[in-house]
Amino acid sequence: MPSHRLTPSTAILLTLPPLLWSGNAVVGRVVAPLVPPITLNFLRWVLALLILLPLAGWVLRPASGLWRHWRRFALLGLLGVGFYNALQYLALQTSTPLNVTLVGSSMPLWMLALGRLFFNAPVRRAQLAGALLSMLGVATVLARGEPAQLLRLHLVPGDLYMLAATLSWAWYSWLLTRHAEPEPIRQDWAAFLLAQVVFGLGWSGLMTGAEWALTPAHIQWGWPLALALVFIAVGPAVVAYRCWGLGVQRAGPALAGFFSNLTPLFAAVLSAAFLGEPPRLFHAVAFALIVAGIVVSSRR
Repeated sequence: MPSHRLTPSTAILLTLPPLLWSGNAVVGRVVAPLVPPITLNFLRWVLALLILLPLAGWVLRPASGLWRHWRRFALLGLLGVGFYNALQYLALQTSTPLNVTLVGSSMPLWMLALGRLFFNAPVRRAQLAGALLSMLGVATVLARGEPAQLLRLHLVPGDLYMLAATLSWAWYSWLLTRHAEPEPIRQDWAAFLLAQVVFGLGWSGLMTGAEWALTPAHIQWGWPLALALVFIAVGPAVVAYRCWGLGVQRAGPALAGFFSNLTPLFAAVLSAAFLGEPPRLFHAVAFALIVAGIVVSSRR
């Protein structure tokens, strides 16, 4: 079981994924005209598979124990590889980044709710207080320091996709705490991730086929798309999932969920950097509120 203690090394492990995922959001917006959203997710994980195969190809052998636990890895692959990013990309087709980020900021609350309902995890007052502080920090980023901007947000169908994505990731994170697979697979991070990717690509492939059958999908190949695919496969996929999985095992999904709210802050800073705009005071205020939420929630 996770220790639920927040050590400096665990904090680094849980901070790196939001940083990489924010870079994924920025890059994803840049290549949106070049590739359909679900296809982008599929290509990303195909490259991740090629990266992981030399590191942990042994897990695909019949004697590895993977196939005896195929149901667990099929579910992890569906939630973490097939659903989460595909739903997020779909959400951005009909919703704004502001709305999507606001819906995603409910992640800590869903982590607490799912843990309480399905995993017998108690919810402490400190965790609820931390969740509110963290969401307030996200709202500060979205409002750009002007609360009146939040009143102008309108919910659209894409927001429901993002809600489903958030629930999918919360469920995925809780499942990571269950040790149902053989120990050799669990102890080898590349094997554990590869086992999820193999099944996740099956789900993602089905959704990609539907995308091409039902929409006027097309791909514009070139160096910009190739470089983007390399980045999102290595960073937001392989490295981020490795760090997140290890961080969740150490700190627990409830506490880890608070770190996900660093993503919109990092995304705002990266977007500002690409646009040549320096960070503003509200970025610092938001960072302080999100970190305060993490600190408060980690107290016993």
